[in-house]
Amino acid sequence: MSDTWKEKLYEPSDELLSVNNVNYNGAEPQTDEEREELISIDHVDLSYGGTTGAIKALEDISFNIFPGEFICALGPSGCGKSTLLKILAGFIRPTDGSVKLDGEEINGTDWHRGVVFQNPPLYEWFSVRSNVAFGPKMRGVPKEEYEPQVEEYLEKVNLGEFADKKIYELSGGMKQRVSIARALINDPEILLMDEPFGALDALTRESVQDLTRKIWWETGKTIFFITHDVEEALLLASRIIVLSRHPGKVIEDISVNFSRQVVEEGVADVKFSPEFYKYRERLLRLINSQ
Repeated sequence: MSDTWKEKLYEPSDELLSVNNVNYNGAEPQTDEEREELISIDHVDLSYGGTTGAIKALEDISFNIFPGEFICALGPSGCGKSTLLKILAGFIRPTDGSVKLDGEEINGTDWHRGVVFQNPPLYEWFSVRSNVAFGPKMRGVPKEEYEPQVEEYLEKVNLGEFADKKIYELSGGMKQRVSIARALINDPEILLMDEPFGALDALTRESVQDLTRKIWWETGKTIFFITHDVEEALLLASRIIVLSRHPGKVIEDISVNFSRQVVEEGVADVKFSPEFYKYRERLLRLINSQ
């Protein structure tokens, strides 16, 4: 992969600095009070019905998501991470509380929230190009408008030379890149990713993590990312939300800056740094103590 994108990151724009709320140029970072949230999650509960009574999956979840953030949600298995993402996507509604996008209640799915799953729901008999074009085509975007965008996003995810391949001809990592491009071409306000790299081998996973980091820095997109991997969260996120064992509650909300360090220093140097180790152990203790 070319290092051109890395060179661009050494002098990020003031706009990107502002939305990511990270102090890279010596300016004071904005406080939450100074920023306008993209998504507000206010006292959200979610209960499922059962034969023995309701089972509470989430309890009193409250936090804001700001434009340009890369938030990773961590927590023990069954803590409600994916349930929270489904609420943000509009697949399900909370039992209590509210979730708003740009001040409007989320009442269903739409293209303003792109979703990437662990197993990409792609059309196996379609080409890569046709899968990426599917969203704008269904929304009635003119062909002459979306066709150049398809090529642009295929290049962003390094699949330009595979555009005419059928999905069943691709590896798992390539399918996931198609899924990311298909979500991004709709220009969503937030990208929701539900353990997207969990089924990939270690080398492919690191490659797609690098791609996701690149896309985040280049586009300034807001990302909400579910993972069970503490190191993955630290290497990607600008902010990490930790949920307790079910019913899931927010027990930690921290800002981190290792993504920037990975770009400048490389993954190996960052992972073996004392600061990275400190955060890793802190998060592992939190999760394992549940």
